[in-house]
Amino acid sequence: AAVDIQPACLGLYCGRTVLSVNGSVETYGDCGVCPRGQRTDDNKICRECTGSPDRYDWLYLGFMAMLPLVLHWFFIEWYSGKKSSSALLQHVTALFECSVAAIITLLVSDPVGSLHIRSCRVKKLSDWYTMLYNPSPDYITTVHCTHEAVYPLYTIVFIYYAFCLVLMMLLRPLLVKKIACGLGKSDRFKSIYAALYFFPILTVLQAVGGGLLYYAFPYIILVLSLVTLAVYMSASEVESFKDLLVRKKRLVVLFSHWLLHAYGIISISKLDKLEQDLPLLALVPAPALFYLVTAKYTEPSRILSEGGNGH
Repeated sequence: AAVDIQPACLGLYCGRTVLSVNGSVETYGDCGVCPRGQRTDDNKICRECTGSPDRYDWLYLGFMAMLPLVLHWFFIEWYSGKKSSSALLQHVTALFECSVAAIITLLVSDPVGSLHIRSCRVKKLSDWYTMLYNPSPDYITTVHCTHEAVYPLYTIVFIYYAFCLVLMMLLRPLLVKKIACGLGKSDRFKSIYAALYFFPILTVLQAVGGGLLYYAFPYIILVLSLVTLAVYMSASEVESFKDLLVRKKRLVVLFSHWLLHAYGIISISKLDKLEQDLPLLALVPAPALFYLVTAKYTEPSRILSEGGNGH
């Protein structure tokens, strides 16, 4: 009854906060922004988020957590050089930093001290961009109702990146200074400098495209892992299974890409029906096998020689 006698609450994400509860009667405030950790229900009342992230939400958070780790590994490998023996320790340190940052992020999220988090359910893409749906009842005054309708999937990523950056600045310079003896003074910190560039880029990416990434990340994983695997095997001149076995590093890269393929397939299927979705994981080695089988037929020198013979 209290809802009916009050004027309509305009806007897709504007709601009334519950001021007091007397038995079954609730008293509501003015129409406006919901407090953090709440979102509007069907009656435009701000209700506390009491759910838990579903499997797809956790897969999304896992993808956002993997991004800085993969970039760390890439730039460590890029700048370590062939003669440096410090790359492995830096890889392990990057993994440690990101793992600890993820655990701390979960611990400081509500409920504090637990690895579980409470969240609101994502219903549609607009839930990620509530700032675009502030109503203007008289076309002059704007009612600001921007809040995190997908709590905490939007802000928890920023918190995680902040902890990653802090831990990297605390641990990595000391480690690199001691073990990167095979590199010059100007080269040994380049992987750290690279992180100082890509963390702001990742932050802007999440701020602007968080909702788009939420729906597209499984396909992004599959496409990027396929492209990077093909580029790596081509740059490493891998043309047969024997070439893969020559260096252990190539096998590590191959298995890493297979894990990414599997992650992408699981994210798309969500494993809702195990008997239908699990057989899809058998497709994980298919791109690499296809590349190895067809590589000898696409060798540029062979194509050029056959073309010359044809003329």
